[in-house]
Amino acid sequence: MAGSRLPRQLFLQGVAAVFMFAFASLYTQIPGLYGTEGILPARRTLRPQGKGPWQQLWETPTLLWEAPRLGLDTAQGLELLSLLGTLLALGALLLPQLRHLLVYLLLWAAYLSACQVGQVFLYFQWDSLLLETGFLAVLVAPLWQPPHHKQPPQGGLAGALPHEALPFWLVRWLLFRLMFASGVVKLTSRCPAWWGLTALTYHYETQCLPTPAAWFAHHLPVWLHKLSVVATFLIEMAVPPLFFAPARRLRLAAFYSQVLLQVLIIVTGNYNFFNLLTLVLTTALLDDQHLAARSDNSYRKKTPASWAKALLALLALLLELTVYGLLAYGTVHYFGLEVDWEHHIIRSRTIFTFHQFSQWLKMVTLPTMWLGGASLTWELLTALWRWTQVRGWSRKLWAAVQLSVCGSATVAMFLVSLVPYSYVEPSTHGRLWTGAHRLFGAVEHLQLANSYGLFRRMTGLGGRPEVVLEGSYDGHRWTEIEFMYKPGNVSWPPPVVVPHQPRLDWQMWFAALGPHTHSPWFTSLVLCLLQGKEPVIRLIQHNVARYPFHKQPPTYVRAQRYKYWFSQPGEQGRWWRRQWVEEFFPPVSLGDPTLDMLLRQFGLQDKSPPRARSSSHSLARALLWTRKQLSPLEAPTLLWGLILAVVAIRIMRALLWPLPSRASPPHREEKHRPAPKKDPGAATEQAVSAPSNCNSSSQATRRKK
Repeated sequence: MAGSRLPRQLFLQGVAAVFMFAFASLYTQIPGLYGTEGILPARRTLRPQGKGPWQQLWETPTLLWEAPRLGLDTAQGLELLSLLGTLLALGALLLPQLRHLLVYLLLWAAYLSACQVGQVFLYFQWDSLLLETGFLAVLVAPLWQPPHHKQPPQGGLAGALPHEALPFWLVRWLLFRLMFASGVVKLTSRCPAWWGLTALTYHYETQCLPTPAAWFAHHLPVWLHKLSVVATFLIEMAVPPLFFAPARRLRLAAFYSQVLLQVLIIVTGNYNFFNLLTLVLTTALLDDQHLAARSDNSYRKKTPASWAKALLALLALLLELTVYGLLAYGTVHYFGLEVDWEHHIIRSRTIFTFHQFSQWLKMVTLPTMWLGGASLTWELLTALWRWTQVRGWSRKLWAAVQLSVCGSATVAMFLVSLVPYSYVEPSTHGRLWTGAHRLFGAVEHLQLANSYGLFRRMTGLGGRPEVVLEGSYDGHRWTEIEFMYKPGNVSWPPPVVVPHQPRLDWQMWFAALGPHTHSPWFTSLVLCLLQGKEPVIRLIQHNVARYPFHKQPPTYVRAQRYKYWFSQPGEQGRWWRRQWVEEFFPPVSLGDPTLDMLLRQFGLQDKSPPRARSSSHSLARALLWTRKQLSPLEAPTLLWGLILAVVAIRIMRALLWPLPSRASPPHREEKHRPAPKKDPGAATEQAVSAPSNCNSSSQATRRKK
């Protein structure tokens, strides 16, 4: 029963960092995506329907309804929210006093507000994951942060409030849902690449934005790719139940396996803040004893363990060996692992069938819910036991109120999350308690719980489809329009842009998977290029001088579909090979009947021009000035600048104001001094001596010797 104070602090810092990346990345793209000259102007999404303000806010929960009161349009309001979100998250990352319930509530509300008007460019699973994680941070964050010198010791449960670990358990449950569902959907999709264990032979070159390391990973031996797929299934489906294991070393083993997977994904792919956010979730598998720089036990004379403790240690060791043995046997058996000594490789293949997997999934989905329920019950009983140790009727009453509120919120969030989790197995979804369905339906629009399933199917098995835009002045000589991040020029190396997400480049990848009619926004993009809209051009090339039509917009624009492959080793100066496939979008010009018809069909014609707003408004002027100051910086440069600033400030603070040691080892001349007797209720009495709620942090001071 090691404490979780340090992991909670690490979690809150990680959530703040991810919010900072998300808001800053979005801010750089707002004019081109959502401005009055953007691809999908945000003002079209918020149209008053004659409803009351509270009903309107509940149905479309966004703070941007209040933008007109500030003299701003919707896009300017979105800029203001993004800037404030970035600064607030930066403050929470640097100052412990700002890791407060209200701060995380504001961050969550601001990002939810942005998602309400973000349309297709903010419709990614990691955006939903950030919203769900952000709301859990609201429950985990304290309402009052005690002074640093009054915080409890790093390890153990001394000074822990009865309720404070309950919301943090939800983070572990979210990590389980994310990983287990991501593994399951790969097989329920019946994708031949996943079933044939060949997915990674395509993944590195067909993912949205590969890194240079992806080129090298792509050329690894096929048998190693297949073995890596087996390891992925093991980490995503077999390891997650260990998140709830009673033996902490099993949980730590699960933690390091998840970290390994996420780090490898970060190295080989530009998945913005998604993998960083998943790493933040893994902090729920840690404890104070593992994170503390030094343990109090190192200063004490070790005494022989009692026979009961020795027996428990032996049973824990036997449990660990049994689990590792079962994982090894299951992996070898179900994936047919064989060592080919002649060729020095490990062969693998899928032994089970789709029907067998479906039956297994039906058998385990409901038990995993019971596993989560049993783990939550244990946490509730532990919290109740801690409550019984509180001394003093007034303090005990106040602790009971906190425990009741926090426990009810945790149980409610668990019930809500069961509904989207059950989507992985339809028959289980139908057998869920109807109360859970009603509860989920009431809060679904707030995205408090979501379903997940990453890399469901492997695309581009016959080559990576890629859309290449072209412009022309005469309709005969065409010039390619190169993007900054997505593949285009075969000589350009893949970029490294994490934690930035170039959302237009990502949607171009999805558009290439089907006809242009499946991506209505693409027609609006073509129109913006014909009109020479600079905010949109900056999404394609931040340095406008590198855009081939920066002096005069093209008369015609069209799009071609190509297939791309990584170049072979030895091809000097080339990262890609490509082959033309077909025309993706026909040549059009302004006033072209085809273009006008598509704009009408998709409802992209602007029937209500933007209302003129006074540029003399001080807030609007401040936003415009800020944009001019930051516009020379590319988005990855801005984000990495924020990272370096945080690191520099922390280093300076550590050098100039070193933290006092909380647990100094006793002096040698004092080691024979008898220790005073301890009051068994002193720590818990101090833990509830000050007002706190479901999110209060530990407030007990350590007794002086």
